[in-house]
This record gives sequence, structure tokens and C-alpha cells, in this order.
Amino acid sequence: MIKDTPIPYDVIKKHIRLMKLDNVGKASIREIKRLVDYVEQETGQKYIRMEMGIPGLPPSDIGVKAEIEALKKGVASMYPDIDGIKPLKKEISRFVKQFADTDIDPRSCIPTVGSMQGSFAAFMTCSRMYKEKDTVLFIDPGFPVHKQQCRVLGIPFESFDVYNYRGEKLRDKLESMLANGNISAMLYSNPNNPAWICFTETELKIIGELADKYNVVVLEDLAYFAMDFRKDISEPGKPPFQATVAKYTDHYILLISSSKAFSYAGQRIGMMAISDKLFDAHAPNLKHYYGFDTFGRAMVFGTIYALSAGTTHSSQHALAAILKETNDGKYNFIEVVKEYGEKAKIMKKIFTDNGFKIVYNMDEDQPLADGFYFTISYPGFTGEELIERFIYYGISAISLTITGSERTEGLRACVSLVSRDQFPDLKYRVEKFNEHHPVS
Repeated sequence: MIKDTPIPYDVIKKHIRLMKLDNVGKASIREIKRLVDYVEQETGQKYIRMEMGIPGLPPSDIGVKAEIEALKKGVASMYPDIDGIKPLKKEISRFVKQFADTDIDPRSCIPTVGSMQGSFAAFMTCSRMYKEKDTVLFIDPGFPVHKQQCRVLGIPFESFDVYNYRGEKLRDKLESMLANGNISAMLYSNPNNPAWICFTETELKIIGELADKYNVVVLEDLAYFAMDFRKDISEPGKPPFQATVAKYTDHYILLISSSKAFSYAGQRIGMMAISDKLFDAHAPNLKHYYGFDTFGRAMVFGTIYALSAGTTHSSQHALAAILKETNDGKYNFIEVVKEYGEKAKIMKKIFTDNGFKIVYNMDEDQPLADGFYFTISYPGFTGEELIERFIYYGISAISLTITGSERTEGLRACVSLVSRDQFPDLKYRVEKFNEHHPVS
């Protein structure tokens, strides 16, 4: 190991030992964060932090003002309705229609404690609909915590890396897994975390058709709603719209985050939009757990009620205000978050100019968009080895291995916390890495 690195070698080795990390490359996102925190505190040197997928922009001022006003009116002393306050339910429904061209009744639109509570509740409820359907299918790569949620719940899961099955190839692969009859729900993110691939209409149609054929609920994780910056999805009610499986099936739940699009991560509020047909669906096995067999009722008064008895009251007022301004065309959230795509373009070039490759680089026949994440590899290194070396160069990221990716040589890099004034440091450190590890 080369010891002439931008961050002192001995300090890093000490903290790896103190944290009892046998393999830094296999560490979780939070463990990487903690290690970097410790090293920064001791050395005073700031890392290029690409491990955490959290917003790097100020929160929407519309939300902050509305939340303060709601708190002044005393909402902190009152429980909100379990399925959400009426103004927010209305605006979620409008938002889905305005930006995804999808009709969902306000009653089927439920605020959740972040999108992660939405996925947790969906896994729990969907896996109890039918006795024979107890397994979740992950169309990977994906957010590692979703699998952790299934482990905590004791729900079996299966997965596959979709990159080798793009376009029409997806049909046979997906059908081979759904045909076993044990899959209750399948989840993917679009745009994708970590790869930033975006499913095409061909692929969404295949997913929708097979969901209908095998009676499987599609959980569409839209944490990065409308952030495929190759098309401008900023005008309410006008195409192009956010691509969604809702065009091709009624067996779906949309999980929409306010964390990235509206930079409102800290208040832990997300949106669950359930198709009206699924909301009213009857599944006799639900009665065993909830005392009633209607999906929507089981979700709201069974699962959501048991998890949190509702989402923070003031945060609901904040999100309702943000969505209203957005739906009315007074707030262009895309104009704000485009900064992520612009930074990604610059950062990717710094890496590729120094011997790195982009791992996931195409959507069928289209080059991948620049966005919140990108993936990189370096000749001669696995992703785990690359993470371990990067720590000494003042760069943090996560290995694709923990995301379900089969591309074991790759890393996921998040652009959000890297400020533009850090670009010279990033360039210096990447060049130093390339100098120490020349490509043969």
C-alpha cells in the first residue's frame, strides 16, 4: 500500500482498527460515513464525500414557511389523520396527474414518514395478500436498505441485475422469475439508485403486462422523480411526463420522495400513491392479519397505523404547500435540482480523464443521463478494493456489490454533497491516484 497519500495513512489505519472494519470495501453506507467523519475530525482535511445519497441543496423555502406557520397554529399538539390531511392528499393526487399523467383518487394518496416508510409498509402488506405469494423481487441494482427492510420483516426476496436484460430481453428474464408463483411484489427505482439507468417505455410496458399476468404488485420507487434531465418534465400538465408503469398496469404503488426533488429530507415526509383498483382490491388472507380484507384499508388502518399513527403534522402542511405551488406552475423544482446533473457531467470527466470507466453507461441505445449518481471503475481493481484505496486519497463512495449489482468492479458516486469549490481538490486527488496506480 502506497503511504504517500493525500490523507495520512496511519490515521486511517487507526480508525479502521478502532471501528473493527475487517473490510472497508464491504462496509455499509453509514459505516463509510462514520469512518470518514472520524478521519476528518482528526486531520481537519475535508473529504470528497460521495457515499451518502442525501440532498446538497437548501430546503424549499415554501415548505419551511408553511411548516413554521402550521406550528404557530398549534398543529404539534394534534394527531393528524392516519392517511394524511386533506389538502396534502389532494395535492399529491394533482401532482401525480400533472407530472406523471396518472389519475389517482386523493383517498389513495397517503403521506408516509419518508419514502422508506412507504416501502416498509408496502412490503409488509403486499406479502400478506396471498398465502402462496410471500416473496419480494428486486430488479437490481438498488438501494441496499430495501433488502434490509425485508430481512427485518422476515420476508424472503429474490433479485437480478437488470443491466444484462434491457429492452425486450427483460421479458423472458422477468417471466422466468414471476412464473414460480411466489412473488407478491417487485420493486425498482426509476431513475435508478445507484446506476442512474432509466427504464424505457418498452421495459415499463413489459413490467406492467407481466404484473397483470401474474397478479404481482409493482412498487415503483420514484425517489428521483422527474430527474432524468434528458427531458424537461417541469411544466405541469404538459408532456413529457415522468415515465411510469402506471400506464401499463393497475397493480402498482408509486413511492415518491420529497427528499431529493424538494430537498426536504430532514422532515421525513414522502408520498405513497396506490392505484385505485389496488386500493379497493380484496385479498382474503389480509383478514388473518388485519381483521379486514380490503388492501387500502389494511394498508392505512392496519400497517400505517401500527407503524407510526400518521406522518408528522407540520411536515404534511409543508409538503402540501410545496406541491400546490408546483402544481399551480409557480414553483419549478426541476430548475433547482438540475444542479445535480451539471455537477455530474463535470465530475465524470475528471474521473474518465484519469483512467476511470463509467460502469453503467447506456439506456438501451441512449447514453445515460447525468444526474444524482454515476458509477465508476478502475482497471485492475474490484469495487471493494477501490473503496479501500480511495479512503487514503480523501474520496468516499460505496461499492456496487452492496446494491445487488453484478458489476463487482464498480463504485457508486453521489454528486450531491460535493460542492463546486471542491472540484480542484477532486481533480488533484484523482490525478494522484492515477499517478500512483498507472493504467498499463
